[in-house]
Amino acid sequence: MSMLGGLVNAFRAGDLRRRVLFTAIMLALYRLGAHLPVPGVNVEAIERLFRQQGSAFNFLDLFVGGAFSRFAIFALGVFPYITASIIMSLLQVVFPTLKEMAQEEGEAGRRKLGMYTRYLTVVLAVLQGVAQVTLIRNLGALPDTRPLTLGMIVITLTAGTMLLTWMGEIMTEHGVGNGVSLIIFGGIVARLPDQVVRTIRLAVLGEGGIRTFGAAGAWAGFALDVLVVLASVVAVVAVTQAVRKIPVQYAKRVVGRRVYGGQSTHLPLRLIQAGVIPIIFAVSVLQLPGTIAQFIPNQLVQRIGQMVLPGQPLGDALYFALIILFTYFYTAVSFDPNDVSDNIKKYGGFIPGIRPGKPTTEYLSRVVERLTLVGALVLAIIAVAPIYLARGTGVLTFYLAGTSLLIIVGVALETMKQIEAYVLMRHYEGFMR
Repeated sequence: MSMLGGLVNAFRAGDLRRRVLFTAIMLALYRLGAHLPVPGVNVEAIERLFRQQGSAFNFLDLFVGGAFSRFAIFALGVFPYITASIIMSLLQVVFPTLKEMAQEEGEAGRRKLGMYTRYLTVVLAVLQGVAQVTLIRNLGALPDTRPLTLGMIVITLTAGTMLLTWMGEIMTEHGVGNGVSLIIFGGIVARLPDQVVRTIRLAVLGEGGIRTFGAAGAWAGFALDVLVVLASVVAVVAVTQAVRKIPVQYAKRVVGRRVYGGQSTHLPLRLIQAGVIPIIFAVSVLQLPGTIAQFIPNQLVQRIGQMVLPGQPLGDALYFALIILFTYFYTAVSFDPNDVSDNIKKYGGFIPGIRPGKPTTEYLSRVVERLTLVGALVLAIIAVAPIYLARGTGVLTFYLAGTSLLIIVGVALETMKQIEAYVLMRHYEGFMR
């Protein structure tokens, strides 16, 4: 009841209520756009192709809420923007002037980098739109192949991506949570009811409808899959909330007649600093080979483009490796041990047993490296392992595997934390226990 009361108090705050309502409206508009097909496309033919192609296309369709299988205006989702963000982050590592521009120019520098990211998003959206149009034309799902029609479809898909990007940015600014993550979250959640029904149907009848209702083996596999889903949720919560507390002692300082400091506190280092961002980044990068393959009229190249998607052995291996890579990359970008060490020293603090300055920086670097290794491996295992269990039992559908759970639980936790912060600012008592 205390949590329920906290939630009621949360929505009594007018500002928070407006933010939550704004986010809900944006997500509703996103779901509306995911059902508006692009003009000039045979939607029924595309849906038949998706049923024939299997998990390669369905994996991509999961993250855009079914917009790809309907070839809706949001079929590209926000992945061109995510890919552009990854490229800009890499460029900041290669060209330090870009990073200095964001740090020295402050808000103006960050806006300039954001503008460059959006320009790059347009380029990537056009390329991906052309690739998708080429794909459906080669598969015979495009009745009108005149250049004007093809150009109109590409422009519509690009405009849909830029509209989603804008919606994600204003959701972050005026709503709750990270707008881009919430858009992906909304697409996955929208598909869950259908996938739960499909999973239960598989447990009852089997893929070909030959399994009897009372088959003990089928229900045992279904029960095992349900336990795995629940265990995955618990594991995701535990991993994303796990924190290593580094003790920090602040020395006493006398300023005039007042004494400052002298207290003990701790520096919280999360096991996974990046949250679910590595998952989203990995999925975005794995789309690139398939996009490039569509421009090369060779069946072998196009088959390789599909083989690198999760759901295929090679794709699963690359997916596992990319999650680890992006966990390290995002942690390095978001956490600078040197800056943290300087700030601790600046305010008269030190880690017991560690000298301030360079020794503190080296100590924090070692701790973060070990945490990141464990966190990256756990994140990758949770994302990939349930896929193989689903194949073994033949009951759990691909959408209820680790990837979707990681994103749903991770984004939900981050959003609830932000709501909790708003509540604490106004009522001094939150609702999360």
